[in-house]
Amino acid sequence: MVVLILAGGKSSRMGQDKALVPYQGVPMLQRVYEVAAACSKQVYVLTPWIERYQHILPGNCQYLPESHPGEGAMVGLKQGLTEITADWVLLLACDLPLLNVEIIQNWMTQLEQVPPSIMVVVPKQSDYWQPMCAFYRPQIRDNLADFLQTGDRSFQRWLNSIPVKALPVDSLVSAMLHNCNTPLDLQGRN
Repeated sequence: MVVLILAGGKSSRMGQDKALVPYQGVPMLQRVYEVAAACSKQVYVLTPWIERYQHILPGNCQYLPESHPGEGAMVGLKQGLTEITADWVLLLACDLPLLNVEIIQNWMTQLEQVPPSIMVVVPKQSDYWQPMCAFYRPQIRDNLADFLQTGDRSFQRWLNSIPVKALPVDSLVSAMLHNCNTPLDLQGRN
């Protein structure tokens, strides 16, 4: 298991780099990294701004310089799946300050029972996939590359077109998956 954290978004709705926005006094990227490190010995941060984050992450943090900045999370995932060798890659967004180690570790124990035909294990809330806290087999990268070639960047459409195992979302998981895109998203939670 390898964890890939995406920290390359424009943060336009936040008005500042959300990876550095503090949640309970700790930058969100640092919080996500700490949970990731509790789940795997191999954690990568994909970003075009390595120098920006070096002061908040441990010295042994592994970085992947983003090769196509500004092209979105799906392109970042494709790069990570191409450069990382693992049975599974856990993709995490940098703006998930409420991640829960126990929930993620419980999901990890279920991966052994996933048949080889299933390439993605992802939480599904109502009819909405939560792709930024999900498990991907690197073998799905060619399918992802083909999808991206069409010009589409919708995780929802892509995940609806491939074999996926849905993880149920209860109230605890729903709270954990709350992402912070705007200053309002932080209110009442910070």
